[in-house]
Amino acid sequence: MAHEDDARQAVPNTPGMRTDGDGVTRRRPLRERHVEETVEVEVPVRTAYNQWTQFKAFPRFSAVVRGVEQVRPTVTAWTLGYGPLRHRFSVEIVEQDPDAYLAWRGLEQRPRHQGEVEFRPTDSGGTVITVRMFLEPRGAARILTLTPKAARLTARLVHGELMRFKRFIEALGQEGGAWRGTIRNGRVQHDRPEPPRSRVAQWPVG
Repeated sequence: MAHEDDARQAVPNTPGMRTDGDGVTRRRPLRERHVEETVEVEVPVRTAYNQWTQFKAFPRFSAVVRGVEQVRPTVTAWTLGYGPLRHRFSVEIVEQDPDAYLAWRGLEQRPRHQGEVEFRPTDSGGTVITVRMFLEPRGAARILTLTPKAARLTARLVHGELMRFKRFIEALGQEGGAWRGTIRNGRVQHDRPEPPRSRVAQWPVG
């Protein structure tokens, strides 16, 4: 088994970006992980992925997500809470491949975080969902966040959310909506380039 330092050298500048042979820059999977949790759901990859990307539906099954708002095509604002406590923060989707991969980064300063979720088909027709998160706290929060106890609590929370999603989507049996777009470097990729806008004023007629 390779040592962790060897892995760092083999995959430099992680977590980060990579450029494939086609010249497209894609996100490199997170190597440094504060949390990694996996669950298998008994629905096809397309169904699991489509439902996962319906972010506004997260409060329907989550124990901590209280609301999700779409701010821009790649930015959402999340409100988390326990009891009367609430915390709101923004997240940017930086990479998204339908039925395969989604990566995000938090837009807050403390603690900074980034994460990814992978979808892989199983031989039985189900889906393996893996969530990885990397926290980059600052100041005193660094000491609190990187302790083994804090890591275990975070992992337990993520695992619980995955199990709730599993029960939710398996009970539904089908997704409640879908967005099949691709995102690269925080930008939505359009299949067809937008036509140039005419500089001639378009007056109402009729």
